Amino acid sequence: MLKQRLLTALVLIPIALYAVFGLSPLWFAVVLIALMTAGAWEWSPLMGLKRTASKMLYTASVALILGLLLWWLPLDQVWRDGQLATEYFAVLIAGGIWWVVALLLIVNYPNSRRLWSRTRSIVGLFGYLTLIPAWVGLVAVRTLHYESSPLFGGFALLFILLLVWAADVGAFFAGVRYGRNKLMPAVSPGKTMEGLCGGVTLAFVVMIVVAHWVKIPADQFTGYYLTGLVTVVASVFGDLNESMFKRCAGVKDSGSLLPGHGGILDRIDSLTAALPVFTLSYIWLLA
Repeated sequence: MLKQRLLTALVLIPIALYAVFGLSPLWFAVVLIALMTAGAWEWSPLMGLKRTASKMLYTASVALILGLLLWWLPLDQVWRDGQLATEYFAVLIAGGIWWVVALLLIVNYPNSRRLWSRTRSIVGLFGYLTLIPAWVGLVAVRTLHYESSPLFGGFALLFILLLVWAADVGAFFAGVRYGRNKLMPAVSPGKTMEGLCGGVTLAFVVMIVVAHWVKIPADQFTGYYLTGLVTVVASVFGDLNESMFKRCAGVKDSGSLLPGHGGILDRIDSLTAALPVFTLSYIWLLA
């Protein structure tokens, strides 16, 4: 399994880097619509949808919403005089509220499942709130300062990816080596407190290296490290959130497209939380 994960990661990482740095913002946004649409297809079974037509309808609704957002607000208007467009900001706020709610649902699982597990429309709404703000966060970060510095947003996205990857890798190896105390066994029996500490520690090392490399001003240290920390913590709960819905639906992986990794949703679950949280934190703490 570990060998498969590593081989798949070796293929995915160059593709991700090319998408971030090699595509224009428009094509980047279009490719991400396709990615989130695939995520919506994998979310539909978590709602209990079994008929192909029903799953296609839910998937198409996510693609339509994202397409309308891209059409409604041209990418050169995402940021206006250094301020995020109201439409995108509202979506991110909705996403931020959702992740607070998701945190409460995760902490109180399995008792919390009584509030939503029998209602497909509620789980479908949770899917919208998971996927759509993540897309908005990706586009907002990629277009950040694009006119004056076309690669700035790309490097900001790379920073987010590094934090999430570091948290994942650190948690995996620390959990295997030192894991004793379960983090949330009702949601994800394999995750441990030691793994969480290992993931946060490695991500913090990444923050220190990046701060030294790009020479973050001293007066921005607090905002910078807080933004990084809440992004890492959010990524952990993004992973737990998907695990909660999969456990409730009785499935192990959201799909089988990626050997050793499961489906698309299994690979982007941490990012779905990290992206809107990072973007809001950046706006409030660093912009």
